[in-house]
Amino acid sequence: MNERQRRVPGPPHPRERREPLPESRPKRGEEDPDAPRRLEAILESPSYRQADQDLEFLHRNDTRDVRLALDYLKPELLLRAHGVTQTVVVFGGTRLLEPAAARRRAMRLRHALAANPADEELSRRAAIAERVLARSRYYDVAREFGSLVGRSPRGRNGEQIVVMTGGGPGVMEAANRGAYDAGAESVGLNITLPHEQYPNPYITPQLCFRFHYFGMRKMHFLLRAKALVAFPGGYGTFDELFEVLTLVQTRKVAPVPVVLVGEQYWRKAVDFDFMVDEGMIDAEDRDLFWFAETAQEVWEGILRWHRENGEPLACDR
Repeated sequence: MNERQRRVPGPPHPRERREPLPESRPKRGEEDPDAPRRLEAILESPSYRQADQDLEFLHRNDTRDVRLALDYLKPELLLRAHGVTQTVVVFGGTRLLEPAAARRRAMRLRHALAANPADEELSRRAAIAERVLARSRYYDVAREFGSLVGRSPRGRNGEQIVVMTGGGPGVMEAANRGAYDAGAESVGLNITLPHEQYPNPYITPQLCFRFHYFGMRKMHFLLRAKALVAFPGGYGTFDELFEVLTLVQTRKVAPVPVVLVGEQYWRKAVDFDFMVDEGMIDAEDRDLFWFAETAQEVWEGILRWHRENGEPLACDR
């Protein structure tokens, strides 16, 4: 075997070449004076943008399927990477303030109303502020509940049950804050809205996601959910609650424990017994959820439900 046959060339540089390829040089103006202008027009054309870097293209109606896939895939991959396999989802009103903030708002409106007792709009706002103050105790309940979940022991295989919220203020902030108090990770699933909005500051940064589609966000709420806990809230809370109740009622998803915190609020907001009496739902559908008042009551009820279901949570084995 001669020297030429034995020679094995070394590996080439992964990116650079010793001799540039012809396509790496634009056509020069001395070859065609109009070439640089024409090349610039091509490079600036939207058609030349790489598809995954072309926001205008990605936001067309025709590419909605791609956006839906991305809306699903990014959180899914990152949640897997962080080992998030079991969650407790907490919903509730964004307007439900922590007690100190609710007290300050109520006090301001009391003073304003005292100075303008004939102002009917001010009187209405002051009355609402007093009711928000009365219900601000649920901020503390949600915070304590988040802490209870965050402090729960890991399972035999290291699984940790994690608080998941919609990532906003109010009750969601309280639940994420409770997990933060306990030194635990928690998840926030935010949504892009026409007006500016921010995630609450207690979510684990690597586990805070922003969705474009409400439907994809709802899917992620349920994919790992081992319980749904709903505090007093408005349209968003009702939307999420009744979505879950419908899916469980129809057995589109396996039943999960659903806890409504604040029986007085929920019984006045929705007359479930009336719906049963009117034949709009069956009596068994009324048993798809239960009421609770304290964080400990909520957590113990969830653990008991899973034990009775024959599949205790990892933290309870």
